[in-house]
Amino acid sequence: MSRRSLRDSLRFGLLATLLREFYTMNFFTKHNSRLLFWLMLAALVLLPFVTDALLGRGWVRIVDFAMLYIMLALGLNIVVGYAGLLDLGYIAFFAVGAYCYALTGSPHLAAAFPTVFPEGIHLPFFIVLPLAALVAGGFGVLLGAPTLRLRGDYLAIVTLGFGEIIRIFMNNLNAPINLTNGPQGISRIDPITIVGVSLNSTQSLFGITLPSVHLYFYLFLTCTAVVVFISHRLERSRIGRAWMAIREDEVAATAMGLNTRNLKLLAFAMGAMFGGVSGTLFAGFQGFVSPESFSLMESIMVLCMVVLGGMGNISGVILGGILLALLPEILRHSVVPIQQSLFGKTLIDPESLRMLLFGFALIAVMLYRPAGLWPSRLRKRELQSDETAETV
Repeated sequence: MSRRSLRDSLRFGLLATLLREFYTMNFFTKHNSRLLFWLMLAALVLLPFVTDALLGRGWVRIVDFAMLYIMLALGLNIVVGYAGLLDLGYIAFFAVGAYCYALTGSPHLAAAFPTVFPEGIHLPFFIVLPLAALVAGGFGVLLGAPTLRLRGDYLAIVTLGFGEIIRIFMNNLNAPINLTNGPQGISRIDPITIVGVSLNSTQSLFGITLPSVHLYFYLFLTCTAVVVFISHRLERSRIGRAWMAIREDEVAATAMGLNTRNLKLLAFAMGAMFGGVSGTLFAGFQGFVSPESFSLMESIMVLCMVVLGGMGNISGVILGGILLALLPEILRHSVVPIQQSLFGKTLIDPESLRMLLFGFALIAVMLYRPAGLWPSRLRKRELQSDETAETV
């Protein structure tokens, strides 16, 4: 064999090896996945600056709220997506977390109990956050304990009532002792402070000016990443597989020796803890809480995020949270100007149009994507097998 033919054969052999590695995705898995991770991280870090420059600072605040909704949806996904327990009162745990921070981080208790708390309770954020999560988890157990024998519609009705009871309590606990300040809400809540740095004030880091909404964005992004990590580990754990077994057939799960009672209580508690964390962040971000923020419509909206995105799939729930958190703001900023330019007046209110689109979206998803926009592989296979069995 000549030297040229040997060199050509080596080239063709190397090319064939590279093509084989590409098609088997080994090259992508070993090398480009790490590059993709760093690119996504860089995009998330730069997102508030890009959004601020292109759309304005108000949209950065909207993205902050979107991440709060994503955390709420991931918490509800544990109850609905993993364990299969329909919960229509999930926003109650969001309210518990928000009022925990409002009561322990504002001067409100000084007016209610002047002798006991002359200046109110002003606990640090890193103490209030786990405290609110534990309190919300306790309320989750209180909700789950009397509903262990309920399923389907009956469970939905009971959880709906629980959510409304919490909201009504918050609305009426201003007499005879003013604990929640009733419908007026609690204001002057301390801003979130980390290592002595208040997130309500503009900060400078390495010559880069970081406004308050940017600082809250990075805090919410960190908390969302932690929630995603915990959800992922739960899904792959024995507990997650036990929840899915209960979702598919509780009788069979019991027959296999699973303690369905404790597992259901754990699902309610874990989901409630995520809601309590999100509520704490919401109260520190807003600086004000009132019962109006925790209506039944908010529970339904969070449930729509889980259902539309894909129950049981973390990526799908995140997608649903982003879509439904940003859609109202997009409609608010576009529907009225479009109607004014076309008809000279506003024919359909953006809020009404949002509800109309929600209804159409739910109908379309139930007809054409019953497992959600981004379903989990397991649930997609289950629905396909059910459809095949029905046709047979």
